[in-house]
Amino acid sequence: MKIKLTSIYVDEQEKALAFYTGVLGLTKKADFSNGPFRWLTVASPDEPEGTELQLALNDKPAAKAYQQAMFEQGQPAVMFFTDDIKGDHERIKARGGIFAMAPTEVTGSTIAKLNDGCGNLIQITQLARW
Repeated sequence: MKIKLTSIYVDEQEKALAFYTGVLGLTKKADFSNGPFRWLTVASPDEPEGTELQLALNDKPAAKAYQQAMFEQGQPAVMFFTDDIKGDHERIKARGGIFAMAPTEVTGSTIAKLNDGCGNLIQITQLARW
């Protein structure tokens, strides 16, 4: 078994697509509609056949409440890993990313958090090398 897809709720899919591709640097993987429903996913350009992240429209009350509570608690909706958090931090800032927390050393890693502008906090993590 392997994880092929995970989802994140977003308030606007087009705005989310611009953030996840233009700011973070992910690649659009799937994009098709059926009436009002839009299936939209992104993936890492380094692993185009790897795990996809669905940018799911947040149009249900339970999903909105969950997303809002996670954001208010400072809990990231998704976590990405990198080998160069300081370089990614600078690259993402230069592309308009707004960080809620600059790269910070914590036990076993360095983490940063940013706002995706679609209702979520995103965590970027670089594991410590011992």
